[in-house]
Amino acid sequence: MNYNYILLTQEQVFGTDRIDIIGAIGTECGRSDFAILADNDSGRERNGRWFLSSAPGYGDVCMVDRDGSRAISYSTSRGGIRPVIACRDISAFSDKRSVTASGFEAVSFGEYPQNAADRDTAKLLDQEFAGSRLIKTGKRYGAQYDEFQHDGHKYIRAACTSTDPVLLSDGKSYKDGDIVWIEVTPVRWLYDERAGLLVSENILMSGLLFSAESYYDGDFEKTAIYNYLNTTFAQDMIPSEFHVMTPEEKAAYEEEIRRAAERQNPYHLTFGEVSEEDIIRGAIESDIAVFLHGPSSEGKSARVKQIDPTCEIIYLRNATPDSLNGRSVYNQSTGDMIDIPPTWFKKVQAKCEQEPDRLHVVFFDEINNALPSIQGMAFNIVLDREVNGIWKLPENARVVAAGNDTQDSLAAHQLAAPFFNRFAHVYINTTTDKWLRWARANDIHPAIYAYIACRKGEPLRSEYDGEKPNADPRKWEMASKMLYATGRPEMLRSLVGEEITDEFVRFCRQPVITLEDVLSGNYSDSDISGMDTSQRYATTVGLTQAAADELETVRAFVSKLGEEFRAVFDSFTSRGAKK
Repeated sequence: MNYNYILLTQEQVFGTDRIDIIGAIGTECGRSDFAILADNDSGRERNGRWFLSSAPGYGDVCMVDRDGSRAISYSTSRGGIRPVIACRDISAFSDKRSVTASGFEAVSFGEYPQNAADRDTAKLLDQEFAGSRLIKTGKRYGAQYDEFQHDGHKYIRAACTSTDPVLLSDGKSYKDGDIVWIEVTPVRWLYDERAGLLVSENILMSGLLFSAESYYDGDFEKTAIYNYLNTTFAQDMIPSEFHVMTPEEKAAYEEEIRRAAERQNPYHLTFGEVSEEDIIRGAIESDIAVFLHGPSSEGKSARVKQIDPTCEIIYLRNATPDSLNGRSVYNQSTGDMIDIPPTWFKKVQAKCEQEPDRLHVVFFDEINNALPSIQGMAFNIVLDREVNGIWKLPENARVVAAGNDTQDSLAAHQLAAPFFNRFAHVYINTTTDKWLRWARANDIHPAIYAYIACRKGEPLRSEYDGEKPNADPRKWEMASKMLYATGRPEMLRSLVGEEITDEFVRFCRQPVITLEDVLSGNYSDSDISGMDTSQRYATTVGLTQAAADELETVRAFVSKLGEEFRAVFDSFTSRGAKK
C-alpha cells in the first residue's frame, strides 16, 4: 500500500484539537536506538525532540521538546520525526493488530531499523561480517546502510557518532566510532480512531533537516522533511525479501564458512570475553594458584564458593604457626617427636580421598594481612604443595588466595616478588552489571534486586565513616537474608544505614504488578494505565526474576507497559534468566 506520510500539527498536540492518543499517553516520545545514533547531541536521554508541521510565525517551525513541552526552532534546524499516516480504516491490518495498555489499537506496518541487537547476536554478526559471510538483502537505507540477513532476521551496521557516551536499549554504552548492529523490525503505529490517524509509537529518525529555506510559511509539502518522508523514508519502509539460497548455494556457503573459520583459527582456540569467574575456574583446572585482589566486601570468597561450595577457608590474618603448619609433640612412652598435621590439611585430605574425581580448593584468605612469618609458611605451601616440608597436598587439591591491596587496608603487607609471581592474579571489580547477574543467580530478594537496578547501582555502595553502617555488595547479601527471614525492610538500617533504608522503604511501597500477578493474570488494564514511570520500571525490573520457561508470558505482559520497558526487560533477561 502507498501512504502519504505527514507530521502532527501544533493543534493536534497542544491545542483544543488534541488527538486522543496524545491526551492519553502525553507528549513525551521515546526514540529508537537508530534515532539516538543519528543525533549528534543524543547523550543518554531516551526521549527526543520531534518536529510538528505547524508554523508559529516569524518563519520558524514548531517542535515537541524532550520533556514534552512546546518548543520553537529555526526552519533550517534538524530534529526527529514521528511519522503519521491519515487512515480511516485499519481492517487491512487484521493480522497485525493489538491493543495497548492505554486501550488504543496498534498495528504493525512497514519495516525500519530500530533497536540494537542483543550482545551475543552483535558479537556473532561482527564475526560473520569480518569474514564476509553476511548476505545482503539488496536493500539499502538512505545511501549508507546496507541491510544484511542472518538467521531469519535483518540488520544494518551503524557507527556511533556522538561525542558523549550513548546508552542504548541493549544496556551497553557506546562512544564515537563504536559499531552498533541495529535490527530491522516492523514499525508499530498507534491508531487514533476519532482523528483517523496512525501515529508512530516512537521517534524513528533524528538529525533530519526540516526545510532548506530559512523562512517557513506553513506549507508543509514544500519542506525537505516532507520530501524525505514521502521518498526516502517511504521506500525504506517497504519490507525487503530474504534471499533464499538453493541447495547448491547453501552447501557452498556452509563450506566457505567452514574454511574461513579454519583459516581464522588454525589452533582451534575459543575467542571472546572471559569473566573473573572464568579466569579463576581456568586457573584451578590448570593447577595454577590464583590470587584474588580487591577491597573487603567485593565478594572474593563468594566467587570461590561458586566453584567449590565446600572449599576449605583458612583466615591467615588470625593464623598461628601451629594452625597453619601443624605441630610436633613429644611422645613420653617412646621418647620420639610426633608430627601432627594441621586440622585444615586433614579436612582437605579427607575430602580429596572421598571424591578423587573432583577438585577441592584450599582458600587462603587475607593472606597479605598475615604476619610476614605466616606469609612465608603459606608461600612454601604454594611453592612446593607441601605443608611443613612433610605432608603433600593431594593431587586433586588446588590453592586460591585472596587479600586486600595495600591502598585498601592499613594492615596489609606487600607480598614479596617471588611469592607474588607464583600466582595468576585476578582483580575483583564488582560492577552493577556483574552484581545484578550474581544476584539473579543467587536468589537475592527481588525487592533488593529491583531497587539496585532501578537506581542504576547507586545504592550498591555508600561511604564508610566508621560511625554508621554503610552499604556494600556483602551488606546487600546480608540484607537479602534478613528481608527473607523477617519481611521487614525497616530492619535493614542496621546493615546499610538510615538514609538508604528510608529510600528503599519508599521504593518498596510503590504499587507494582508482581511476577505472581502476571503468571496468574491477576491484573487489569486499569492497573497498568494507572502506573507512573517509576512504578513501571520497578515492575519491569522485578519481573526479570522470571524463570526461563516463564519469559514468554512475562515479556508479553511487559510489552503492555511500553516499548521502552520491553527494551529494559530484554536487556536484563538477555544476560541470563533465572533457572
